[in-house]
Amino acid sequence: MGATGSCIKKPRDSTSCSSIEGEMEGSHATTGPNNGEEFKVQTAKHNNHAPMRPPSEQSKDRAQKRLSAESNGVSEGGAGARTPVEVTALEEAFRRFAVHGDTRATGKELHGKNWSKLCKDCSVIDGKTITLTDVDIVFSKVKKKSCRTITFNEFKEALTELSRKRFKEKSNDEAAEEVFKLIEGKSPIIAGVTRAVASPTVSRLTDTTKFTGSHKARFDETGRGKGKAGRVDVLDKSGYVSGYKHKGSYEKKMQPRPKPE
Repeated sequence: MGATGSCIKKPRDSTSCSSIEGEMEGSHATTGPNNGEEFKVQTAKHNNHAPMRPPSEQSKDRAQKRLSAESNGVSEGGAGARTPVEVTALEEAFRRFAVHGDTRATGKELHGKNWSKLCKDCSVIDGKTITLTDVDIVFSKVKKKSCRTITFNEFKEALTELSRKRFKEKSNDEAAEEVFKLIEGKSPIIAGVTRAVASPTVSRLTDTTKFTGSHKARFDETGRGKGKAGRVDVLDKSGYVSGYKHKGSYEKKMQPRPKPE
């Protein structure tokens, strides 16, 4: 019975295997070309796409977009409200004074020297109700203890403090608006900073036409220095040999002397 059972099982196994192989071949025959076409379409689509960028470059792009959005007064999502015109003009003046005299400044912080100049140039200091001492006191009051500069928000807070003393007859909001208007759109005043002082002593010492002696020989007619030629007598060392100097002097000596009349 064991042998007969084994003989009966083998044909069933072979038949089932052959039927499974036939089904697999049929499935390959029907689905093979479609799969190939889908693969070609996917590869074609993939080739048209741009290559993936590394995460570092993507983070840089996000940072640049955020900075541009902040400079334009819009939130990072693009749906934020823009700042009012008065605040934008005030912030522009703040940045101009913040970078004045400092090439490394970013325009986001204002130090005490430029703060005093801003109050002076924009007529916040009138010499009566507000003096330079008041400006320095308010600056020390609004800034952080560990910092030497103030931000734009602290800058507005300082102006609000000064406005209460500058315009006592008005309300706090109206006084702040009046002080803001004094600063909006203004720039640092630099007129007369680099102007040279005319002095008879300075002109006498710098006028090369009045030089005498060896100093006169160091400059040409236009006042330009001659360099080494104005300090040292340069000899013509060209000749037949290295020790021969004063080329052409022998011919002058050998010329016949003029006969006396």
